[in-house]
Parts: sequence; C-alpha cells; structure tokens
Amino acid sequence: MGSPSLPSQPDVEAAQRVLDCAREAIDALGESLNGNFSRAVQVILESEGRVIVSGMGKSGHVARKIAATLASTGTPAHFVHPAEASHGDLGVVTRADTLLILSNSGETAELSDLITFAKRFSVPLIGIAAREDSALVRAADVPLLLPRTKEACPMGLAPTTSTTLMLVLGDALAVALMERRGFTHDQYRDLHPGGSLGKSLIRVGDIMHRGEELPLVGETALLREALAVMTAKGFGCTGIVDSEGSLVGIFTDGDLRRSVDRLKPDLAIRALMTTSPKTAVPADLAAQALAFMNGHTPKLNVLFVVDPSRASRTPVGILHLHDCLRAGLQ
Repeated sequence: MGSPSLPSQPDVEAAQRVLDCAREAIDALGESLNGNFSRAVQVILESEGRVIVSGMGKSGHVARKIAATLASTGTPAHFVHPAEASHGDLGVVTRADTLLILSNSGETAELSDLITFAKRFSVPLIGIAAREDSALVRAADVPLLLPRTKEACPMGLAPTTSTTLMLVLGDALAVALMERRGFTHDQYRDLHPGGSLGKSLIRVGDIMHRGEELPLVGETALLREALAVMTAKGFGCTGIVDSEGSLVGIFTDGDLRRSVDRLKPDLAIRALMTTSPKTAVPADLAAQALAFMNGHTPKLNVLFVVDPSRASRTPVGILHLHDCLRAGLQ
C-alpha cells in the first residue's frame, strides 16, 4: 500500500473558508444576544414538563442533538419529528411542556401543526430562526433570532453556517440552564453511568464497604484477635481504633510477614501496627483513590475511608483495590 496523499492546497483553503464563515457567524451571534435569551432560559426553568425540541431536515438533526444535550445536563427534553407530530405524535406534547422549534427560514411548512398546537393549548414556544418577519418568529413567545450570515456552501444553499449557529445556541441554552440549576458532578454522573465518562465520576463512597464489613479492632486487642478479624473479613488487613473510635493504625498481611520473627499470639496489636494509615473520604473520586494506591511506595491494596465531618478519624468504610477494578476503573 502506498502512503496517503497529502491534502491539496485548494482543499485546505476550502476548509479554512468554512471555518472563517463559522467564526464570523458565531461572533455575530454573540453580539446579537439580548434579553430574549434570558427569557428563554427562564421559561424553560419555570416549565413543569419537558422541552420538546423539533425541526425539519438539517435543523431536525441539530434539534435531536440539542434535545440530547439538554436531557443529559439536567433539563428533561425530547425530540419530536414535525411530520410525525402531524400524524399523532402531538400527543407527546402537554401543556406543562415548552416547545423549542428550529427553522432557519422560519417558514418550514411541516412545522405549522406544531406551532398551531402551541398557540391553541398555550404551550410556551421558543423559536430559533434567522428571519424576523417569519411565521415562526411571529408566533414564538420567545424568539431567538440568528444573525443573517452566508452559508459556507459555495452555492450558498446547503445548511452549513446556519446549522452551526443553531447548534451553538442550543449548547449555550444547555450550559446556562446547567448553571442556573446548580447542576453538579454527581448529577452528571447519575445521568452518564455507562462508559469511561460515568466510571471517571464514581466516588469512593459509591463502592466502599461499610458497617459490619469493616475489619476493625481496638488498640488493646491482641495479635490473635486481630488475625481472627483479618481472616473473617477478608481484606488482608485490620484497622486499629482507639477508645473514641478514631483510626490510629493498620495491620496488614505485609506487616504480618515483616514481623514474623517477633510474633507472639498474646502480643498487643498496637506494638505491630503501622501508625497514621493512608485514608480517603467518601467524596473522593474512586479513580483518584486508585491512582494513589497504585502510585504509593509500597503499593497499597486498601484505603480506610474516614468521615471528614468529624474531628476524629472515624472509619466509615474501606476501599479495596479490587473494588475499583470491579467498577471498571484502570
């Protein structure tokens, strides 16, 4: 096989023209934003239902993406195809919803039934279009006007720059809504449980062991008592707590091997324990805890998890290296 050919200069120049068109259009969009954008955000926040997003053709593809972005960032949303809406899917729309309709011309015929439905049943309508005198903009409770810019297509026909503006404006709405809602990392994780993104947001508190599973003994316990707890709990270690329940040490299989020449069953465990053990808190990202265990010298297999709200280092959980691996972290 031969080596791939280098891009020709005309190709690069064409690509640059498209990017220049998009850049200029986005700048113009930013300058044109006004109070209607905040009104649109407020209408959606006050809605008790979902955002029903619709558009035809290329605008419809953008509308699907906007609906997906809204739904994944804390604003329930659903895409409805305008042609299907005219044949029964209008039943998806309720008076509690808000309609967000996209059309560059604002005159797309297939949208007329959705617009009529919104007006008939007083469903709030946010319209995104480039023509101020269009049917969609005139009907919208909150019109969001796109700047009149040229398409990047050399014939000026194929939706290119206009769909980029719709996409950017949809993302801007989603981000503004996220910030107004105070959308958190934990909420984002709850909506993205699959794949590497969901795994990266797992907290220590989500996968740690709790309660009766914790291998703990008091600092006055004997070695044989500590070994019995280690064997029963199966973590290869036991934590040592003082009379107030604060974690003061840890005794591991490694400590056992290193102390073999001075082991006596009736020896107090505090004489053998490692003091000031490494710990985590429930809110720590599990990926960070795993990286810490792998990066520590010597390598750690477990971390006790302590309650950060208490003055003492009270153990509330234990995290094993294998718990992270089972959760799909690497």
